[in-house]
Amino acid sequence: MSVTTTAAPTWAPMTSEQREQFDTDGYLILRGVLSPDEVAHYSSALDAAYAQHPHAPDGSLHLLSAVTSCPELAGLIDHPETFPLVWSMLGWNIHIYHSHLDVHPPLAAPKPEWWHWHQDGGRQNRELETDPRPRLSVKLAYWLSDVSQTGRGNLTLIPGSHTTNWLPGPPKRDVPWPTPDGARQVQVDAGDVVFFDRRIWHARSDNRSDITRKCVFLGYTYRWIAVRDEVRALPGKPWWNRLNPVQQQLLGGIGGLDGDHAWGHYPETTPLYNELRERGLLDPNYPPLIP
Repeated sequence: MSVTTTAAPTWAPMTSEQREQFDTDGYLILRGVLSPDEVAHYSSALDAAYAQHPHAPDGSLHLLSAVTSCPELAGLIDHPETFPLVWSMLGWNIHIYHSHLDVHPPLAAPKPEWWHWHQDGGRQNRELETDPRPRLSVKLAYWLSDVSQTGRGNLTLIPGSHTTNWLPGPPKRDVPWPTPDGARQVQVDAGDVVFFDRRIWHARSDNRSDITRKCVFLGYTYRWIAVRDEVRALPGKPWWNRLNPVQQQLLGGIGGLDGDHAWGHYPETTPLYNELRERGLLDPNYPPLIP
């Protein structure tokens, strides 16, 4: 199968209903985004990555820098059914700062107790003083395995918790502790996508099924926030020239280390700005999308 990396013919911005739900719950579920052929293609790409990289003792693979590690995933970073939600929330001056692909086979035995609950952002959650903390980034989770039932390594989250800075938890992560109130395992099919605010409290549940859990996570933020992914050498890779300009921007290839460019001082030389302008999708009523 060939997966295109060219820009989609149409982009539909986030609806007012989607924005209201996202602001209230901190996440959206997008059903049937990937076709069966796309699921098969990207699942095969994860299988290849799994075969090429060392696994954890439990057989799982948590591989950072998803597209750098597996270039076949490039078609997901500006997928026409999901990417408009990203720029609808964050605007055009963005890049992917953190991404990973996950392969979790069924567990052979129960794992020791460990408190996995967290907000994305790392030190941002210690060093920003506002309450609630600013959104700063959003994430797309592309599901390539069926987690329509609980116990399959489902993403677990607390709806509405993105406006809560602290979650009551154990004194140490290895101390047994009850599941937080309101937590739910998100049940989705292969090909579905979960779009979520980085601040929502979430965790990965254990895979106690007979299905291997497969998912790709892509985190987007403003270009004035440092990239965690390994992307600096990407413009020298053979597959780089097959990417469209927006994809190259999202992987950190536009503006390089130029701080002014990352701060959005040169809109006309920023591919996503030009793409949105040409499509008539800049919005003077929403600050991140002001022309």
